[in-house]
Amino acid sequence: MQIRIVAGSNAALYKQIADQISRSIAAGELQVGQMLPSVRQLARELVINPNTVAKAYADLVQAGIVETQAAKGFFVSKRRQVYTKTERLRRLDESIQSLINQSLTLGFSADEVLDRVRELFGKVLRSLPDS
Repeated sequence: MQIRIVAGSNAALYKQIADQISRSIAAGELQVGQMLPSVRQLARELVINPNTVAKAYADLVQAGIVETQAAKGFFVSKRRQVYTKTERLRRLDESIQSLINQSLTLGFSADEVLDRVRELFGKVLRSLPDS
């Protein structure tokens, strides 16, 4: 797993880390039970504050994507639903609203955005194991 931080991105550093780890898990690059780098190790590699990595890991634990084992570290967990349908929809709506706002700012039409979403969604689905 390789994490890349994009300086100047609208996304906070911890969010970039959490999103990339989530994608690596979804793509099968990280398997259930696999250990993640320690907070300090990843912070050193990315040359960032360890608190930033700790926040990313905490978000992944809260989402049920990663679990912590005392004195051992962080591990990819079995996928389980920790949020209610209402909360999942709220989170999805928040992301979609951000996409709409940015798309309008960049001058894209609704059709262009929907076509691009379908294209990228399909690309991600094709990259998943057993797809």
